[in-house]
Parts: sequence; structure tokens; C-alpha cells
Amino acid sequence: MESMSSIRSEIEDHLSSSGYTLTTFGHLSGMNRGSLSAILHGTPPKPIAIRQLDIITETLGYPEGWFYHLYLDECFAGTKVSRRRLEPYLIRCAELNKEECLKAAIVRLLETPKPIGILFDIGEKLYQKGRIAESALFHEAVAEMEKDSHSERLAISQYRLFMGKQGPDAEENWKAVIRFEPFRKRLPENHQLDALLKLANVCFTLHKWKEVEKYSDELRALAQAVYREQLRRKVREKSCEVLDTERHLVVYYGQGYLLKTVALQKQDLYDKAKKYVTGYADLSWFENLNEIGWMEVKKFKVWARANAYTLEMLTGNIDILPDYCQFLQDHPEEILPGLLTIVESANKYGFYADPVIEQCSQVIQKLNNQNPIEVDRHYSYRYQLSIYHFRKNQYIEGIAHILVALKLAYLQNNDRDVIQSVTLFEAYRAHASEQQKREYQLLMEEIRSKEKGYPTVGRRYHFA
Repeated sequence: MESMSSIRSEIEDHLSSSGYTLTTFGHLSGMNRGSLSAILHGTPPKPIAIRQLDIITETLGYPEGWFYHLYLDECFAGTKVSRRRLEPYLIRCAELNKEECLKAAIVRLLETPKPIGILFDIGEKLYQKGRIAESALFHEAVAEMEKDSHSERLAISQYRLFMGKQGPDAEENWKAVIRFEPFRKRLPENHQLDALLKLANVCFTLHKWKEVEKYSDELRALAQAVYREQLRRKVREKSCEVLDTERHLVVYYGQGYLLKTVALQKQDLYDKAKKYVTGYADLSWFENLNEIGWMEVKKFKVWARANAYTLEMLTGNIDILPDYCQFLQDHPEEILPGLLTIVESANKYGFYADPVIEQCSQVIQKLNNQNPIEVDRHYSYRYQLSIYHFRKNQYIEGIAHILVALKLAYLQNNDRDVIQSVTLFEAYRAHASEQQKREYQLLMEEIRSKEKGYPTVGRRYHFA
């Protein structure tokens, strides 16, 4: 560990080698000469604020954070911590991606008598500033150090870690769900609403329909309880305190019904699912709706119509297809889930819908495959569309779509979907063109190389 004078010695050496006196450097940097003298020569020396260090660094012409590896001693005096200096320093370290400085600070904090509160507070400040990866270092330390399993800080830290783990990798997402799930009910209500919605959405992309049901039931119950309490308080105290949540309360209420609908639909429990559509079809009765709230109510109204069409199609009511197509034209954001419903119903009930598929194909081509739910729907659409073409003996077209589905499954690291796609391809391999067989072989080599943990020999493959 550097001594307390090392950062001052370093600064003085650089001032001397650059030919600066305190007076000339003070004029150049805009810092008071007396302050510089107190910092460098005081007995004891005056602590350096991180902003002052940044000014010194900039004036000397060095990159930002040049002296940061020496600054940590400014923040500690034995086992005492100067949060006034430590917190700005760590936020700047995060902004400059100085991970080693952050890790060193955590080690020093763990040597102090009560480090968990400071670790948690810094983690929260970094998280709120969008420094998710850096905040995880501090939340992970809290998760490891906190002995009280019912601690609110522990639950929030686990929630932050769960949120930071979300990405395109299905396996990693499921691991994150398993780790966080036991802590969800220990969160404050505002975080709990957000957490239940996120858990349900993640499980949606993983096709864990029983889990989607469970979290949507919990979300619906909590949103209703919060809403009733707000109404009681409004009557009793003539005030309406709003929880600090990411979304308007009506979103959690409506999503509790919507996600329940989808979970039941995916389990072929169509009649039960229809009962929940009415729960979010018209939420205009919801009190305390602001402009954002009213926009959300309008969205739920559209989604309810879309899901009502979906359930009718999946139960064999093909007569509504013209109305459904008009609905999709009026609401192009619903085209992907709508086409999936139409193609799935066509495969289930033996009809064809070529004009609809052709009309909407351009929208599907423009998908950016960024949103996990959108990627999941895109995969399901391609998989169902391949079956649709095989029914028509259009083997080349069917295989082309199953190859796209296989790429999407691989990008999500979704073993179930990869196996499903491979099985379907192998069933129709004899009908594949030589080019399609080569493309399939390259995909399988890429998948196998990832499983074995080493790069493919001699070449790299990239998917469009």
C-alpha cells in the first residue's frame, strides 16, 4: 500500500520536472496558491478533493485518472472512512472504467468495522448513474458479507445483481432467476413490483409458463393491494402518495392480468385465458391516471383486442381472420405476434394464409432482434413458418426458415430451441439444397465449438 505522502510526492515530482512553481501552476490551473501549498506542504497536509486532483492532472497534460491509483489513502485514516472523498472518487473511477481502483477500494472497506452500509450506498449510487457493471462489484460484496438473510439491503443487492445479469443468453438468465427468486418478497413494495414484472418477462422468454403464472399472480395481488392502500390514504389523509416505481401503477396491475392470459394460452388453457383478458381490456376506471397512465391504458386496450383475436384463432374460429388481418394493418407493432398466431393456427387447423404472410413479410425482415421477447417470438414464428411450408411440400423455403430459427436459438443460447430446430432440420435433410446443408454444417460447427469452449479451427463464422 502506498504511503499517504506518495500522491503528493508524485505531484511534486511532476511539477518540478515541468518547471512549475506553485505560483505559476496556480495561475495556469486556476487553483489558489495557498490551497496548493496546504495540500502539498501542510502539517498535516490538507486532503485533496477529487475535483482538485482532476484539475491538477488536466493542467499537467496527463490523461484523466492518471493519479487515481494513488488516491485511495486520501479516503482512509486508519479504519475511518471519509465518505465525502471516497464516494466522488469511486464514481469517477467507474466513469473512467478503472475497475482495479474500485476493487482496491472494496478491499480497504472490508477492513473497516461496518463496511456493508457504505458498500451498499456506493453500489446504489453507481447503479442509479447507469454504471451497472461497476455497481455489481459493490452489491456482490454486500451479498457475500450480509449475514441477515432478511436484510432489505441484501434483497435490493440481489435484485440489482439480477437486473445486471439480463441479456440474450437464456441459460444465464435462468441462473439469475434461480439466484434472485428467494429474495423477491423481501424487497420494498416499489422494487417488488418491478422485480415481479421482470421475473415474469424473463420466464416468458424461457417458456417457463408455470413460473410466469406464479409471478403474474403475485404481481396482480401486490398491485391491487398497493392500489387499495392508495385509495384508503386518499380518503383518510386527503393525499395520494405515489410509490417510486419504474412504471405507472396501472402497468403492474394490467401486466398481472396480461401475463396470466399468455401463460394460460401457452399451456393450451384457452377458456381460462379468455377470462383474464377482461381484466385489462378497459382500465379507464383506474384512479390517479396521469398522461403516461392514460397512454398505458390505451396500450392495454389494444393488447386485449390482440389477445382476444389470438385466443379465438387458436380455438379454431377461423372466420375472424379478415378482421384480425385488418387489426394487424391498423396496429403494425402487433404484426409479429399476430403472424405467429395465424401461422400456428394454420398448422393446427390445416388452412393456408399465404396473402397475409406475404403482405407482412417485409415487417419481419426489419426486426433487429434486440428485445428478448421479440427474439423469442421471431424464433417461434420462423419455426412455425417452416412447418407451414413443409405442409405445402415447399421444402427449400421450409428449410430456409428453420435455419433462421436455429441461428436465433443459438444466439439466445437456448438449448431447448436449438434441439427443436435441429430435430426438424434432420427430419427434412434429404430435401435440403447443398448450400443449405453447408450453412447447417457451419452452424453446427459453431455450436459445437462453443460447447467445447474453444474457437473453431482455421476460421471464424459470423451470423448476419
